Order: sequence, then structure tokens, then C-alpha cells
Amino acid sequence: MDFNLSPEEESFRDEVRAFLDENLPPKDERDFAAVAEFQRKVRERRWVGFSWPEEVGGGGGSVMQQVILKEEMAKRNAPSLGSCFMGLAWVGPGIIEYGTEEQKQRFIPDILDSKYQWCTGYSEPDSGSDLASLKCRCELQGDEYVVNGQKIWTSLAMWAKWMILLVRTETDVEVKHDGITCLLVEVDTPGITVRPIKNMAGNAIFAEVFFDDVRVPVENRLGEEGQGWRVTVSALAHERSSISEVYGLTRTLARIRELAKTCQRGGRPAEEDPHLRRRIAQADMRIEAMRLNGMRFLTKQLKGEPLGAETSINKLLRAQLEIEFGELALEIEGSLSVLGKGDEACPEDGHWQHVSLNWPELVIGGGTPNIQKNIIAERVLGLPKD
Repeated sequence: MDFNLSPEEESFRDEVRAFLDENLPPKDERDFAAVAEFQRKVRERRWVGFSWPEEVGGGGGSVMQQVILKEEMAKRNAPSLGSCFMGLAWVGPGIIEYGTEEQKQRFIPDILDSKYQWCTGYSEPDSGSDLASLKCRCELQGDEYVVNGQKIWTSLAMWAKWMILLVRTETDVEVKHDGITCLLVEVDTPGITVRPIKNMAGNAIFAEVFFDDVRVPVENRLGEEGQGWRVTVSALAHERSSISEVYGLTRTLARIRELAKTCQRGGRPAEEDPHLRRRIAQADMRIEAMRLNGMRFLTKQLKGEPLGAETSINKLLRAQLEIEFGELALEIEGSLSVLGKGDEACPEDGHWQHVSLNWPELVIGGGTPNIQKNIIAERVLGLPKD
């Protein structure tokens, strides 16, 4: 890969930086109104969905320009490019690739304008890691699909207006990936029940969702019947190909370094402890490995090559780091780690205690670490299935 940007790409980087200098509100002034105004200006420039085709409302930007845009936003810790996370990361790309013209006109503008949230109805109680073994049944009755079954670990289901849902339309198939269909379903459709799931930190970003004779119009099917697995794999690849998250991890590690300066170990700053210094250095190296892996993925994209199972490496590294950061911070705090929010002696008012309990929403989404290890072993290293 040639790391030298073209004059046009350098000019675009300068444009993004100038925009941020003029419009990005200071971190301590980013209330709801300020963030909404910033995102409105970003949307006006068609930087939300920047790499999407212009004919669907995107910016028509190149892959490299998209990387530059996300990189500069991440460096400045700017608000996200649009607030419809699932819609922008998974649903929109799926609709652009597999949707009908009517579906594109109906859904893409609202996703770009962040009018509401989407959620993903993928995992089930017995088929979370092995997604292709899903059992949520769907039968065609006239011009409607009738859905019965359950989903679990569904992010944002309590606030979402729409769900991208995987169901089984055929059971008598030789390959379990076949016979799966993708539907676009309104969450307030009669027969749908959403129950929040609280995590260890007391948050409830996940939910279990029940379907009892839920009727979905045929025109809400995304792709052909039985092609749901292909749609899903494409959507997950969009999520895992991003490298901008590296900057978020770098900021977290920088915050841990600052914590190590203020906490004591044996009467000395924790940053002087050889064991802790080694762990911080190891985390730094793994973040750099993620960045370089991301460059490999970017190189393939620029060559027009599809991204495959190798993107699971960064997903696995991020999951491991998210867990390790919380554990490392509590080790740095030492005896103070047993304190919590509201205790004057607790560093950063219990921030790291919350982080150490709140990792599931970042780790589980898109596939658990064990699944990523299996994917890497089988599809990247060529090892036999266990």
C-alpha cells in the first residue's frame, strides 16, 4: 500500500480539519443541543454515509476519503457521524446492496437523517455463537410472512423503531446457512414483546425479543428468500472493516496512563511499577497491531478485493482489550478499586469500576471472542474444526 495521499486526498483532509476547527464544540460543552447541531452540519455536507452512492443520498466519497474522514473525527473525539448506529453500520449497506428501489427510497434517507434507531434480530438462546443454527420460524401466508420464535442479546431493541431480522423459512436444507431469510420489521408490530436485560453494571442495552404470530409484509423482505445469510455476512463485514476504533482505544489507554500517575503502589506512583508498565506497553503494542491490520484491510478494499475472515482478528483484539482495560485500571487503583461512585476517595468517581463491569455490550456484539477464535483458526489458519 502507498501511504502517501494524493493531492486531492490531502486537500480533503485539510477540509475536514478546517471544518472541525470551526464547528466542533469543546468537550465540556457537548450537551444534546450542541451535538445535534454539529451532526446537522455534518449531514449537510453529506459526510453521514459519505461512501454511500450519491443516488441514495450518500456522499459518493471514495474508500480512502471515508477513512480520512473517520480518522480525523476519531482523532478529535468528535461525535459520531450520525446517531443511527445500526442503520449506518449494518442495515444501510445491506439495503443498498440487496434492497429494492422502494426499500432504498423508504429507509435510506431516514437512516442518513438519524430519524430513529434500528436493532438487529440475530442471536437466539440456542444459536448465539452459531448463528446459522437459528430456529426462529417464518412461514409465508399469502402476501405476509408469519414469524414465531425468540431473539436475545438484541442491542437497542427498547428504543428501536425497526429491526433487521433473520428467520428460518426452510428447515429441510443440506447446509444450515441455507433457508434463512432477512426481514425488515417494525418493532411495534402486534405480537412482538421486548424485555430488557440488565448487565453487571446495571445498564440495559440488550433485550430479549419474543415473536408470537408476527405478520410482516412480503415487500419488507431484504434480498431473496433464503439469501438471509449472504445479507448478514455482508453487513457484519461492514462493521468489522473499520479501523477508526483504534483511536478510541488509544484514548482509553492514555487515560489509564494518567490514572497510573495519580495512584500509589508501595508508596510510589503506580506508573513506576515494572509489572504495570509492562502491561501498559503490551496493550499499546496490541493497539498498534490492530492499526496495522486495519491498513491491510484498507489495502484490500482499495484494490477492490472483498474482506473475509481475517477481519475477525481485529474484532478479537478489541474484545480482549476492552476487558483488559477495566482489569488493568482496577489493578492500578489497588485497594481503592473496591470503592464506587460517590465515594470521595474513589479515583475518577468510579469510572473504571463501571468500565470493568460494562464490557459485555462491546465484546458480545458481532460475535463472541470464542467464535472469532474459531473463525480465525478455521478460515485464516486452515485448522480443522474442533
